[in-house]
This record gives sequence, C-alpha cells and structure tokens, in this order.
Amino acid sequence: MSTTYSGKLRLGVNIDHVATVRNARGGDYPDPVRAAKLAEEAGADGITAHLREDRRHITDPDIDGLMEALDVPLNFEMAATDEMQAIALRHKPHAVCIVPEKREEKTTEGGLEVARDENRLAHFIAPLREAGCRVSIFIAADRAQIEAANRIGAEVIELHTGAYCDAHAEGRFEERDAELERLREMSTFAHSLGLEVHAGHGLTYETVQPIAAFPEVMELNIGHFLMGEAMFRGLTPAISEMRRLMDEARA
Repeated sequence: MSTTYSGKLRLGVNIDHVATVRNARGGDYPDPVRAAKLAEEAGADGITAHLREDRRHITDPDIDGLMEALDVPLNFEMAATDEMQAIALRHKPHAVCIVPEKREEKTTEGGLEVARDENRLAHFIAPLREAGCRVSIFIAADRAQIEAANRIGAEVIELHTGAYCDAHAEGRFEERDAELERLREMSTFAHSLGLEVHAGHGLTYETVQPIAAFPEVMELNIGHFLMGEAMFRGLTPAISEMRRLMDEARA
C-alpha cells in the first residue's frame, strides 16, 4: 500500500457515515469499503475512518477491510484508550489521528485537551510512532494546545474547523471571520514549530476555499457533507467538485 502523498493540497475523505446508513437497518449494505474505493478512484488522497468505542458507525471488520483494500493511506481516527491503541498497533495504518470522544455526543465536539494531559498522551502516542504510524492530534486553533501537541511528539495537528463552519451556516459572519483569522494564525504558528498542518470538520462547498487557501495546510479531511451530497449527485461527482474547489483556492 502506498504511504506517500503528492505535493498538492490533499483531500482525505471520511467514510464513517456510509456505515451510519448501513447500521440504521443492519446487514452489509451500503459497504464503507466500497465507498472508500470509489472515493479513491474519484481523487481522494486518503481515507479517514473513526472507530468509536460504541461502534456506532465504523466497525472492526470495516477497518480490516479498509486496510486490505486501499491503495491510498488510511487515517485511523480514534480515542486515546488502551483498546484503540491495541487495534492501531495491530493494523499499523499510515496515520493515526487522536480525537476526543464522548459516548453521548452526535459528532466530535471540539478539539482534544492536550495541554492538561501531556504526560499521558506522550506515553500513549510513543508506541504508535515506534510502529511507524504518523500521529496526528485533532485540536482547536489554540496556541497552548498546539505547543502541547508539539511537546508530546506529534508530527501532525488537525485544526478543528467546526466553529468557523457553524458560524457561517448560522449567518454569524463577524464571528465566522474571527474564527477564520484564528485558524489562519494558528496554521502559521504550527507550521513554524515544524508541525504538519491539517484541517477539518463541517467543511462544505461554501466554506472550504478560505481554508484551502492557507499555504501551511497540507490536508483537508471531509466526510459528512460529501456523503450527504453524494445522495444527490453521486459520490464521484461530489468528491470531484470538492477537489476542484480546493485546487482553485490553492491556485
């Protein structure tokens, strides 16, 4: 399996919610692995899948299938638990993204609190790095969290873009612009520390270009919107349009 990326702004497609639809009725359809292969063919540079503690969408057999089928890298999102660490060490995916997780939440809310949990997280990610996984930390655009992620040995941070996207969707444009400026500043700051910068959460056709234009951002991870848009235009056209908008913004 390839573990190299091209120099362009990369698109990671999250296929969690194909599994959400499958699990709503049970059975094997629709298949997240099939969706991942279609995304790969449509131009995705990587596939993201979040294996939650409660297995509400992606399941263990899905991870097995993705590791076997993919020709692009898998970004394995997970909470910082012993169970998830063991699964990651067994599979050794290209990338592991550590995210906060609460059983009662609908989706990931906010970034990981790294600054208050540095010692535990440093010890948690060390075996993952030794196994050859690139470790990413999903955090808010906050200087203290970025500094802490750097200190614990993470190679990558993924900035949470949810507040920016929510403010746009709700017409709070002054707040949106402030969030965008914060993301811009923290992308630059993280890059200055030698961290690779990714971003994601809630991005749509309307909100992706300002983030894609940040020169320090190397990858965007987008899922829920693309899976929803695929219901109307098909998965390949949905991903192709996102790819076009990203490339246009970067150019």
